[in-house]
Amino acid sequence: MSLRYALLGLLSDRPASGYDLLRRFKESLANVWPATQSQIYTELTKLADTGLIAVTDEGPRGRKEYTITDAGLDDLRTWLTTTKPKRVARNEMLLRVFFLGVDSQEHARQYLRDVEDRSLKAHGELAALKTTIDWDDTDLSVYGRIAMEWGERFHTMNREWAEWAQTQLTPRASRRT
Repeated sequence: MSLRYALLGLLSDRPASGYDLLRRFKESLANVWPATQSQIYTELTKLADTGLIAVTDEGPRGRKEYTITDAGLDDLRTWLTTTKPKRVARNEMLLRVFFLGVDSQEHARQYLRDVEDRSLKAHGELAALKTTIDWDDTDLSVYGRIAMEWGERFHTMNREWAEWAQTQLTPRASRRT
């Protein structure tokens, strides 16, 4: 359901083709809400069928430009103001941490090092992406910077946590061999 609102949100900024939206997803939303090309095009068709967006231009090779309608903008505003975000209740990375004691301590250390490395890499990717964006004072840019800051802090926290977690492991005999 949130893909619907991600697309409506992007289209509230300016009209775009499916290709443009896919590119904007990769540049801005992929870290918080990834979507594939087929998911985006399927959802665009649904949004057009329900009147939340309209095809406002057609070009060569079937290219369509989409614009949010008044009904789409109303739906986006309703979603923003009347629904509460779902709490993410599952975290496979932490579930694995709970059971790392089943394997060797070296495996546990390696797992935590991998979390640290992935977090460092993801933070670096966000930092690199940040330098390629032409920031301005539009709403999407201002709130996009706020969301990007959350991503950078999240990955910093994960890296720092993984470093700390490694210090909590003390040598002991493995329970399983």
